[in-house]
Formats: sequence, C-alpha cells, structure tokens
Amino acid sequence: MDNFPLINLENGQKGVIISIAGGFRATKRLADLGLTPDTVVEVLKKAPFSGPLLIKVRGSNLILGKGLAAKVFVRLK
Repeated sequence: MDNFPLINLENGQKGVIISIAGGFRATKRLADLGLTPDTVVEVLKKAPFSGPLLIKVRGSNLILGKGLAAKVFVRLK
C-alpha cells in the first residue's frame, strides 16, 4: 500500500500512521499528542487554503497545523 502525508487525507478518511518524518522536536511533539506509528487517525475537517486539520486520534479531537501534518505519513485504513 502507498504511504502519504496525513495532510493528503480528505474529510472523513482514516489512516494508520506508518512513520514520522522529522527531527527530534517534531517527533516528540507528535508523540506527546498521541501520534505514533500504528495509531489510527481520522480527518474530521480540513481548513481551506492549506489551514490546519481537525483530527481524531485515540478518542480525542486535535487541531494539527499543516507543517506537522505533512510530517506524519499514513496508509489508508
């Protein structure tokens, strides 16, 4: 299956996190938010004009900026 950035998912789509492409700070920040490999994530709403994503992960809703969302690679669930 193809892996692609979380930012490419559309509203309502779910993916499984495969990897995080980033340095220590980005990886730690994402892990602190619960975004780790093998975690299911759902895009609830994409803001227009490359704005942030509203996502659901581990039962919580989070807003994730475009920059961090581009570092999270997923495969469709």
